[in-house]
Amino acid sequence: MKRIARLFLLAVLIATLAACSSAAAGSLESAAISVPAGETAEPTATGVQQQPGSEAAPSPISVAYDQDDLETNTGTSDLAYVRLEGDSITLEGQGPAVDGSVVTITSAGTYRISGTLDDGQIIVDTQAEETVVLVLDGVDITSSTSAPVYVRNAKKTVITLAGGSENTLTDGAAYVFDDAESGEPNATLFSKDDLTINGSGSLVVNANYNNGITSKDDLKITGGTITVYAVNDGIKGRDSIAVLDGIITISAGGDGLQSTNDVDGEKGYISIEGGSLQITAGLDGIQAQTDLQIGGGELTIVSGGGSIDSSSGGAWGGRGMEGNPNQITESAKGLKAGVDLTIMDGVIEISSLDDALHADNSITIDGGDILLASGDDGIHAGASLTINGGDLNITQSYEGLESATITINDGTIHLVASDDGINASSGTGDAAAGAQPVPRGGPGGFESADSYLYINGGYLFVDANGDGIDANGPIEMTAGTVIVHGPANDGNGPLDYLGAFDISGGYLVAVGSSGMAQAPSTTSTQYSIMYNFDSAQAAGTMVHIETESGEEVLTFVPAKQYQSVLLSSPELENGSTYVLYSGGSSSGAVADGLYAGGTYTAGTQVASFTSTGTVTAAGSTAGGFRGGPGNRP
Repeated sequence: MKRIARLFLLAVLIATLAACSSAAAGSLESAAISVPAGETAEPTATGVQQQPGSEAAPSPISVAYDQDDLETNTGTSDLAYVRLEGDSITLEGQGPAVDGSVVTITSAGTYRISGTLDDGQIIVDTQAEETVVLVLDGVDITSSTSAPVYVRNAKKTVITLAGGSENTLTDGAAYVFDDAESGEPNATLFSKDDLTINGSGSLVVNANYNNGITSKDDLKITGGTITVYAVNDGIKGRDSIAVLDGIITISAGGDGLQSTNDVDGEKGYISIEGGSLQITAGLDGIQAQTDLQIGGGELTIVSGGGSIDSSSGGAWGGRGMEGNPNQITESAKGLKAGVDLTIMDGVIEISSLDDALHADNSITIDGGDILLASGDDGIHAGASLTINGGDLNITQSYEGLESATITINDGTIHLVASDDGINASSGTGDAAAGAQPVPRGGPGGFESADSYLYINGGYLFVDANGDGIDANGPIEMTAGTVIVHGPANDGNGPLDYLGAFDISGGYLVAVGSSGMAQAPSTTSTQYSIMYNFDSAQAAGTMVHIETESGEEVLTFVPAKQYQSVLLSSPELENGSTYVLYSGGSSSGAVADGLYAGGTYTAGTQVASFTSTGTVTAAGSTAGGFRGGPGNRP
């Protein structure tokens, strides 16, 4: 998934920009974060300064694994043997009770089970609430009317998949419930108490009635090769799901993984620290009622049939949005958290009909290699989105990044959006008092100026058909590299914000249509220039800006038709004269349309202009140059 060639070019580009920046007063890395009067920036748990309007970093999930969660007791000592023989069961050792084709385990211990059961059941029912270990060593259990393995009562049950063994559990399409009032059991492998699956063997679960694997308490997976086919949810842990290791494949009509406790705020979470998960889900890939944390592993998720072009069929809005006649009626997100979603590491690939990453409160990305394609938003957080690192590539989305507050501190981000690339929006739909009401994206509703976008570092590439960067409030940029291939239509702009856009460091180039084009505010401390051509320039037409003495300032090839070019760079100086060319060629290294190094062979000189302030506008202004306070030429 690593894009080696492209990252090499990025390294060349970033090194070049860093060399240029060193000539300016102060470094980009040490640039101060601007804080409004009366507010202070507080350090977060990750050591990154917290911006006004942003949420504190969520507390990390810490899962404790007991010795019996990790060790696989597959030896011959202290074992009772359960041999399944078609329509009968034989025993060696003490503990279980047999009634026809049903074996009931009523005391703690380790039980090795092998053989085939045509229509029967393994029940765990220990009155003392003790730990029971079931070693599955080549079993094939079918139950036509209930769960083939049913933990009715135990402190904990450990399912150990013996090394080299192949095991299968299959239920029928209709159940006779043990507890009619609760409708339980309702999964092929069902436990009312804590459940752990470990070992190095394999397990196939065929859930024809409802869910594949369910624990009413905590569910842990620390090993094994587990394959689940379920008409509803694949794997469900009411209080929590924790995956430490294992190879897990799920095909589910409902959610792939689901934790549902909505009573205790400390529960209802999912933590994935390792292993390999391949999930195909009709609804959400992984859904946590509270927090969802990815600390490692490899995740491949297809939800709701996968991403579908959000603009197909002339529909307005993403697949999950009101106003789209093809709006989905149920959630079909990739990763979904009812509170906070945190990604610390891992390799993640998602194709989703709805949002690829979604949290009702906050999303924090500290690392990982993440590839997303979505029929709605690539990443959507209700309150705050913070990106501190990682390699993030959104190849398809309606809107790439969306949250009330968006903070980018580090990382490499590439995104493609059919509407806005970045949308800092509260989504309230009401105009705040004193705010300029601006319609967003389609029919019905206005957004208020109570959102924030902070760019403090990293590398950001945006390819958007709507606004490249859209903030329903202020923008602050202190460092980093931002490249925007914006819209070709004049109803949107490369930049669109309310209030002020203060830039004090970093490198910004944004191209697109000129009708709604905005530049940073004159309150910025870093200089910017914007040039609007008299007419639209064809996609792929190189634009080059250099100083009067011939030093390169910008060499760029927009991917789409454009009429406006915006540049903010530490190289720009007040009172300097710049020359702009159209066309030509360059021998430099190119990444995302931006050239670094090499020699420029001149095309046609279009204009020469002198920087006369923090923001300099040149060329045609008939299209509607807009900017922060005092920016109108």
